[in-house]
Amino acid sequence: MTALNPLTVAVQMDPMDGINIAGDSTFHIMLAAAARGHILYHFLAPDLTYRDGRVLAKAHPVRVQKVAGDHYVFGEPEMLDLGRDVDVVWMRQDPPFDLSYITATHLLERVQAETLVVNDPASVRNAPEKLFVLDYARFMPPTMITRDLAEVKSFLTEHGEIVVKPLYGNAGNAVFHIGPSGANLSALVELFKASWVEPFMVQAFIPGVAQGDKRIVLVDGEVAGAVNRIPGAGEIRSNLAVGGSAAKTELTQTEQLICAALGPELKARGLLFVGIDVIGGQWLTEINVTSPTGIVSIDAFNGSDTGAMIWDAIDARLAARAAA
Repeated sequence: MTALNPLTVAVQMDPMDGINIAGDSTFHIMLAAAARGHILYHFLAPDLTYRDGRVLAKAHPVRVQKVAGDHYVFGEPEMLDLGRDVDVVWMRQDPPFDLSYITATHLLERVQAETLVVNDPASVRNAPEKLFVLDYARFMPPTMITRDLAEVKSFLTEHGEIVVKPLYGNAGNAVFHIGPSGANLSALVELFKASWVEPFMVQAFIPGVAQGDKRIVLVDGEVAGAVNRIPGAGEIRSNLAVGGSAAKTELTQTEQLICAALGPELKARGLLFVGIDVIGGQWLTEINVTSPTGIVSIDAFNGSDTGAMIWDAIDARLAARAAA
């Protein structure tokens, strides 16, 4: 499919040479854009510059193709005015969700009046994965956010087994399962307090994670599909980045209710591409808005085209802006 009016699209992401094109959602989106004839640029968050009221990015024009080891070709870098030279900016670099990430949201927010930024940078800033989800606590497992060891010990006594994880982690990094004995809990809390200035998250352990942690993708508030991520042997983490495997799945009735509750708010906030995580068919654990993944596996299992769905949603957003 070739667009009648090709868009100029600037993608703020991680380095192109380090991505795994077999499963990278950003690359999948870029391929879908290229199929429509859109003009693509690539830049890194440190390539942003604010000067005299304008937000600029030193970006490479890029051609993409689904060929491992030869998946992109850069042109000579150009200094783009992201408000005047570009129709769409994608904010797709991976966390950590730190001050550098937050600064990028502030800069990109300044071009929103002229250029569509996906996901909306102010909404990304105000919806960290493990904090935004607290608005939907009725769907969550018992949860605590704290730095207090005594509180964690009390929570463990109440629930028997717990999971401890950093508040701004990603890809399953530093996720720990603590059993009823509480062995090493004090040392773990000491480590978390020494490693991060913010509180950490503690949740009741859900045994159903052994059957998988479902990633459900929503595009502009509508369900695009889901994939079940099954932990490897001896693991509780199901993230594909740490050895989990993907399996075809359908939504449970409770998961449909969760999506119906979240969808309108995601759409209203300009969170066009979101991945939520649900354990055991009923327990919502995260709402991923920074750089969600999963669409490659979803499309492979379902024969769907989530990339096309995303670009259709962007076209609708641009048309609405033009008509306003």
